[in-house]
Amino acid sequence: MTPTLIILGVFLMLPILYAIVLAFYRVQLLGEVSYRFAGLRNFIRMQDDERVWIALRNTLEYVSIVVPIQTILALSLALLLNAKIRGKSWFRVAFFLPTVTSSAVLTLIFMWIYNANGLLNGFLNAIGLPTYNWLGDPEVALKGIMLMNIWATAPLFMVIYLAALQDIPESLYEAASIDGATAWEKFWCITLPFLKPITFFVITMGIIGTFQLFDQSYIFSNGSGGPDNATLTIVLLIYQYAFKSLDMGYALALTLILALVIMVATLIQRAFFKEESLD
Repeated sequence: MTPTLIILGVFLMLPILYAIVLAFYRVQLLGEVSYRFAGLRNFIRMQDDERVWIALRNTLEYVSIVVPIQTILALSLALLLNAKIRGKSWFRVAFFLPTVTSSAVLTLIFMWIYNANGLLNGFLNAIGLPTYNWLGDPEVALKGIMLMNIWATAPLFMVIYLAALQDIPESLYEAASIDGATAWEKFWCITLPFLKPITFFVITMGIIGTFQLFDQSYIFSNGSGGPDNATLTIVLLIYQYAFKSLDMGYALALTLILALVIMVATLIQRAFFKEESLD
């Protein structure tokens, strides 16, 4: 285990500890590198930083919409593909294709769809409906990213749900049928309880992934978080402070706050989805 522990310590634990320490410093990277202890000033500064609250609001809105929809969609697709339908193997491949597509490429494709002269406006124009500036409207820009990520992420969780569905004993459904249970009662009393640990995993991974939204927002807005900060997320803001403003200490303080928010959200999920006996 020694080589593995050394690699994890050097490339994982040491950078994490170093980042925690630097969050309490004012770091100067240009010219003569300097480290000045700032105490809690980096954290106090967040209270008056309007962009932090905008990014936090955008991120929370994104998480609260994307996670439930992609979880429900993934479960629905898994139930559909677990049924006895013809060609379900082909459907599984077709549904899973968005997941294996590069995130950057997928974002560029959707930018072309949302473009003023793109596919969506071309379709609306063809059927006689008015076109719209999908990328330039602050009220719509973040929703476009949500739609793209739901479409791309739900198939991955669908596969996880599908594997879990196939592990549920068929004898339980047969016994329920003999007792006169309806399809809804089978789903509510057998399927959902057995999928509870998987649902906890799916929602937790969804929350972690959505809180870390960066690349799509960066490409959509060319790194600015626009229009009018509508696509500004916490991770994009951290990137701007760290690599554009070179305010590394403040960026690392924001990173610690993000990590704390994700940990709290995960603990809440764990308490809500606490294990129950299925005897």
